[in-house]
Amino acid sequence: MKRVKKMKKENMEVECCESVHIHDGVIEQVKRGMPKQEDLKELADFFKVFGDGTRIRILYALLSSEMCVCDLAELLEMSQSAISHQLRVLKQMKLVKNRRDGKTVYYSLADGHIQTIMSQGMEHIKE
Repeated sequence: MKRVKKMKKENMEVECCESVHIHDGVIEQVKRGMPKQEDLKELADFFKVFGDGTRIRILYALLSSEMCVCDLAELLEMSQSAISHQLRVLKQMKLVKNRRDGKTVYYSLADGHIQTIMSQGMEHIKE
């Protein structure tokens, strides 16, 4: 039987084995399934976009309907400039798309994946 030693680390209690035993088979299996480092970086950047409250509010509004910058600014009680800036970030990350109708540009969610992410995230926090 292995003895477990408890250590304090940054106000968190963590358990570690007193004797180290590496499970080579598990490590190799996980390593084979790990995405490339660049892909993991891109995934981290993708999730960083969701770390901004304004962007989340914009995405949540776009769950219901496509909207122009003026409508979003009115709804969120923000300047058109601030909304445009956040839409630019969301568009660069391929979370929103736009279409032009005359002089008006309408924004909507890029695809169903974004709706799923938003819905599952909300479901998770409501549990």
